[in-house]
Amino acid sequence: MRVLTQRVTSAAVTVDGEVVGAIEPKGQGLLALVGVTHDDDAAKARRMAEKVWQLRILDDEKSASDVGAPILVVSQFTLYANTVKGRRPAWNAAAPRATAEPLVTAFADALRDLGASVSTGIFGAHMQVQLVNDGPVTVLLEL
Repeated sequence: MRVLTQRVTSAAVTVDGEVVGAIEPKGQGLLALVGVTHDDDAAKARRMAEKVWQLRILDDEKSASDVGAPILVVSQFTLYANTVKGRRPAWNAAAPRATAEPLVTAFADALRDLGASVSTGIFGAHMQVQLVNDGPVTVLLEL
């Protein structure tokens, strides 16, 4: 599992012109772009949620758990693009929808169980993601 985590001052996901998920933190929040591979499971999703929730990338080395920062979770199979050969990415390392969708949901649910306020995109939809990256701070997490 890979999660590209960005510190944001706002973030939103739009599908077909409608905002389906958004965060407007009073200070900072996180955008979590989540990629799933073939050997991921619910235990990894929980561990990754804990890692994101406790990651100290907010002001004064605080974590989302320290300040109750909201998190926008968006599925992102392209985090597993293989670009070693040629000009066209290969997607064979990304898990198929039947595997990935429940694990992205498990990740978001685990964040909620930890106390996070979570918004999400729509799995498999063509989404437009808007964000204001604060810093900029972007960290790639992998399990």
